[in-house]
Amino acid sequence: MDTKRLIIALSLSLIVLFGWSYLFPPAEPVTPAAPVAQPDSKLEPGASAPSAVQAVQAVAPASQARKISVTTPLFFARFSSQGGVLERFDLLKYHQTIDPQSPPIDMVGDKARDRSALGVVLQPTGQEIHTWNSPNWTSDGQDTDMKAGEKKTLTFTGEVGGLRLERRLTLSADSYLITEELLVTNPGTSAITGHVAFTAATAGLTAHGDDQYNPTRIAFGSAKTGFEEVTSLDDLEKQGISSKDKGNVNWGAIESNYFLMAILPGAPEAQLSGLYKSGVFNMAVSQPASIAAGQTQVFKCSYYVGPADRAILADMPNKLAEAVDFGWFHIIAVPLLKLLNWFYKYVHNYGVAIILLTVLIKLIFWPLSQKSYKSMDQMKRLQPMLTKLREKYADDKERLNQEVMQLYKTYKVNPAGGCLPMVVQIPVFFGLYKALLGSIELRHASFISHVPFTDLVWLADLSVKDPYYVTPLIMGATMFLQQKMTPTGGDPMQAKIMLFMPVVFTFMFLNFPAGLVVYWLVNNVLSIGQQWWMMRKA
Repeated sequence: MDTKRLIIALSLSLIVLFGWSYLFPPAEPVTPAAPVAQPDSKLEPGASAPSAVQAVQAVAPASQARKISVTTPLFFARFSSQGGVLERFDLLKYHQTIDPQSPPIDMVGDKARDRSALGVVLQPTGQEIHTWNSPNWTSDGQDTDMKAGEKKTLTFTGEVGGLRLERRLTLSADSYLITEELLVTNPGTSAITGHVAFTAATAGLTAHGDDQYNPTRIAFGSAKTGFEEVTSLDDLEKQGISSKDKGNVNWGAIESNYFLMAILPGAPEAQLSGLYKSGVFNMAVSQPASIAAGQTQVFKCSYYVGPADRAILADMPNKLAEAVDFGWFHIIAVPLLKLLNWFYKYVHNYGVAIILLTVLIKLIFWPLSQKSYKSMDQMKRLQPMLTKLREKYADDKERLNQEVMQLYKTYKVNPAGGCLPMVVQIPVFFGLYKALLGSIELRHASFISHVPFTDLVWLADLSVKDPYYVTPLIMGATMFLQQKMTPTGGDPMQAKIMLFMPVVFTFMFLNFPAGLVVYWLVNNVLSIGQQWWMMRKA
């Protein structure tokens, strides 16, 4: 095995993984104006229940509609008495920018004000009724300022499609969870069967819709297939997302790296559908309904509207903690985040915590790195002999392989010894990459808030790029120095390719979140120190 070729292959893999989305970001789709569906639009024969989201429409105006506000230490919420839909939900502990005086995060957004966030869709067989468009709604709710420990239930009653509805939304001052009991009464003389769907809508949970490192996406969790998500706006607009054939869902969420708006069904047989339409993310979770004549059926559902904080989500029902998913490297990313937070408890600076975590990881892999450097140095010493063997047996590949293997055996050199330690470390790196990229702890977390001796804001938010590109440029320089110090083989072309790597990585890291760049920079500095120590010892 050619060690240098394997190293190049691994490096190119990193470039492909990190560089593709940077060099070729998905195009922002152009969304035409959506046609408005009629409140009682007919479903196609055999249409599945989750299609409720396909025709979500604006809330029709009603002169009797009132605005009902609820303020708690955690959030400010505003509901409409027409259908009980959510018009605004401000997270009071999370601001739009690092300025503490900037507006709080609004989980609904301007474009989705009238797009039925927390709405109810009735789906009797052959019909689809958007309940918020009926004018026959009343509510006895009043503006409320809740203190810690208090709970409040808002009741909305209405008559829709020949049915009587009563929505009971319970909010807690200490939680981002809203629970609902929906009472549907059938005053008719025949049973009504179909589905009931609960909806969610938001204009997006990221500052920029095309944020390639922090996209708004729609995801769900099911017992059959586990975590599923669609991140491409183009796919969400053209195809949407559906849990059909994926089993019953435990939860569905419109989410970003830092926030999520989730629906947690109260029935085991629940299905989800979602799409991106006219600048708004829409989602519906439906469950079967069968209401006998003269009877009332109760449907239960919960909504989570808040931060993607793993500690908070761990206490939520329906396994909502699974909504924070780090992919293949989840099993590595979570322990690393716990270590990062442990360091933060003592240093109170996430930049310093990242440095300490990097040092710890480097110490753990120190013996493997030592073996790697030693093996690469041994391979370098064998290069003259390998070159002679290639010249001598240029026309006899089988004999060449035998002689090369004998040479390795004679000098007790493992040709893969320089790469295998690196291969072991790659999952840890990717795990930390995913952890730092998707950790709400780093949002607006400061490292060095200002350029020393100036008023220029610098690394005041580790979740966004370095505004002056200082850290990625220094990172590129350290990577170049590291390549110059690394023992190389006899192939000049391979050596040139390896020296070109720092240029490519620097270009990619220019727009990386600063926390990731700090990690890579510190890791490079430690690697340089280790290599210098090895060279001095040799």
